[in-house]
Amino acid sequence: MGAAGSKLEKALGDQFPEGERYFGLENFGNTCYCNSVLQALYFCVPFREQLLDYYANNKSSGDAEDNLLTCLADLFTQISSQKKKTGVIAPKRFVQRLKKQNELFRSYMHQDAHEFLNFLLNELVDILEKEAQTAKNDAETSSPPEKIANGPKNALANGVHKEPLVTWVHKNFQGILTNETRCLRCETVTARDETFFDLSLDIEQNSSITSCLKNFSSTETLNAEDKFFCDKCCSLQEAQKRMKIKKAPQILVIHLKRFKYIEQLGRNKKLSYRVVFPLELKLINSVEDADAEYSLFAVVVHVGSGPNHGHYVSLVKSHNHWLFFDDENVEMIDESAVQTFFGSAQEYSSNTDHGYILFYERLGMNGSSKS
Repeated sequence: MGAAGSKLEKALGDQFPEGERYFGLENFGNTCYCNSVLQALYFCVPFREQLLDYYANNKSSGDAEDNLLTCLADLFTQISSQKKKTGVIAPKRFVQRLKKQNELFRSYMHQDAHEFLNFLLNELVDILEKEAQTAKNDAETSSPPEKIANGPKNALANGVHKEPLVTWVHKNFQGILTNETRCLRCETVTARDETFFDLSLDIEQNSSITSCLKNFSSTETLNAEDKFFCDKCCSLQEAQKRMKIKKAPQILVIHLKRFKYIEQLGRNKKLSYRVVFPLELKLINSVEDADAEYSLFAVVVHVGSGPNHGHYVSLVKSHNHWLFFDDENVEMIDESAVQTFFGSAQEYSSNTDHGYILFYERLGMNGSSKS
């Protein structure tokens, strides 16, 4: 990688961002699914900064057992504190921990990058929640008696609300969907909220993210055996159902459902459909945030014609430069090259490099995007 690293440094020249590091990640036998997602997360600047803060504040507790959060924080700290600007790092400790934690990732078989991202974010949340709970319990047991006297009042307030802990993972990635069902007899609307870390979208040939989002929020009629039980009518009724984005997240992660089970084939098939993903995206169907605007900063790409084999790479935007990460290799690419990963307009094409997970950062909340 030495030559490639110096090539990247030469390409960036004076424009090499102050304090930034561009490191490839070693592949430990089919761990490209992991490497591609880790690069996307590393260049999710707010997430990276909070993870580095976490590491700085917690490294003193050396006796603490390794978990995925400490391993990830250690890896990101290792990258960001390198003396060299470019090179290769082996995420050995993280990968070992991942395999120990989840048997799904133990084999050398082709893994799914989206499953890994989902598992990782949920695991980080679990660890942070457990740590917060432990800290709370420790604080309560060590509280002086006069503070405990105020305890029941606070406990009651907490008991009523039961507010879940909002970690910095939630603050970055969590959005809220609302599932609205309208009874066609009495017109009563029942709304149920659910949180999400990413949106999985069905895709169609020659479509766009905007049209996929519209389909995601389109109205569906529930009738025949799918009728809805209306509490007001106290019976099964025809109804209309739709899913809307109630609260848009800071980091919008979109997963394109490129792997579909085909009944006639009895197996999954990869859909190489051309789906245009714009560099700037406007969420026009969110309830609370009128026209939330986003900027694309990372794409995890699946390379290959089938669902059970292939390779993952990632495209990342950092300080207005686009970079291509393929395990150990890192190179600069032109912004116009991003559109070569939209997919294929024809069923059979020699291009098998297709955008699979898209990472968008919200604009305008703190002035603009940091990437």
